[in-house]
Order: sequence, then C-alpha cells, then structure tokens
Amino acid sequence: MSTATGGGAGRRWKQRLAAGEPLVGMWVATGSPYVAEICAGAGLDWLLIDSEHAPNDLRSIQAQLQAVAAYPVVPVVRPPSGDPVVIKQLLDAGVEALLVPMVESGEEAAALVAATRYPPAGIRGVGSALARASRWNRIPDYLATADDGISLMVQVESVRGLAALPDILAVDGLDGVFLGPADLAGSMGHLGRPDHPEVVAAVEGAIDAITAAGLAAGVNAFVEETAQRYLDRGVRYVLVGADATLLARGSEALATRHREQLDR
Repeated sequence: MSTATGGGAGRRWKQRLAAGEPLVGMWVATGSPYVAEICAGAGLDWLLIDSEHAPNDLRSIQAQLQAVAAYPVVPVVRPPSGDPVVIKQLLDAGVEALLVPMVESGEEAAALVAATRYPPAGIRGVGSALARASRWNRIPDYLATADDGISLMVQVESVRGLAALPDILAVDGLDGVFLGPADLAGSMGHLGRPDHPEVVAAVEGAIDAITAAGLAAGVNAFVEETAQRYLDRGVRYVLVGADATLLARGSEALATRHREQLDR
C-alpha cells in the first residue's frame, strides 16, 4: 500500500477519468461524516466534499474521508481557495483528489500544481512523519510516490477564467477542468440563470476546448436534461445533486404532501 486512504483515491480517479466513462457524483455539503457515509453507499462514482460554500474545516473533512474510505466511491475535496497552506494541510490529512475553485489564469493553475508536489517539482512542505497521508511514515516510499497519487482539477467559473482557458489548459499537471455554470452565469450578467442560452453556449464551448486539449471536462448540472446534454457533449464527470438540497426539497415535499392531506 502506498496511498493514504488504502484505496488510492487519487490514482483511481485518474484511471477512471482516463477510461472515458461518464462519472456521476454529488455534493456533500452538510459537513457530516454520517451523511457522507450514507451518500458513499448510494452507488455514485464520486462525492465532492466542499469547504468553499459548506461548513467544513480540516477536521470535518478528515472525518468524512475516514467515513467513506471503505466504499468504492472516490472522494474529491474542494478547498475554500487555492491557498497553498490549506492545500498542504488537506494533502497531509489524506486528500488525494482536489478541485480548486475560481481559477482565472494559467499562472494560478501552475501555482496549484506546484502546491501539490514535493520539491523539486513543487513547494509542498515535508511533514509526512506527522501526516495521515503517509500513515505516519508507515508507507516507506510515500515521499517518492506521493506526487503521482494526487489528482488535481481546477474550476473555471467566470468570464475571466473562460478568457484564460487556453493558458490554463497549457499547464502540465492538471487532470481536468470543472465548469461552474452558477458563478459563470453571474459573471456573464445572468445571475441565477445557469440555464440561460448564453451560459449554456459558453459551457459547451469550454467543454469542447477542454476535451480537445486532452483533459477531462466536468460540470455542475442538477437538472437531469442539462446533465445529459453536457454528457453528450463530452463531459466526463458531473455533479447531479447535493445532500443539503436533497434534504431540503425532500423535507419540503414531505411536509406539503401531509399538509395537503390534513387540509382536505
């Protein structure tokens, strides 16, 4: 064994992206290891454990990684930003697949690659003796093999990011580019309308460019028809729901159904 989670999440993610099969996932945004484990056993390909918009910190992310480790699902973690200190802490905690939000230049993408690599290839600090990632140095070749086990994806979700997409795609060390239609819609002047024709056209153009560059394109699409449209376009990994929204909409539907019965 030479990876943090025992299942080699980063390597498995790279392999599955390379295989070309569409990978369907969901957000885990409640910050709960219990909920993460429920979702891990649902039959999805991947889970996005989010700390940009969700109440997650290093400890809660680590607990969720531990909760889902026994399942075949791949946990991908989104940090709140591309801060190399935060990335270092997440990697030491055992994160092997990262999705970094709001990347808007090739320089930013290159800096993120460096943050996930040990010297001389990058700037990741060496603290493996204290890290869950190396099983506290019980993985004898961890320092030599860790770089190859990390999968890095960047998120493009603004007009500026789209303009910089050719530069981002030219950066060596990325495994994929994920598109965020919600923020992109706001950036394009269509806040709250990720389904606006101009936004959809921009997403489809970006999918084409990412795919042509040999990287895996991903997207967020909660509407089934939209998700299928992007999959047909060549998207390789897609988020189709979230634990928080499933609970919110499901509890609302439950309350409405029973209130309607009582009001008859």
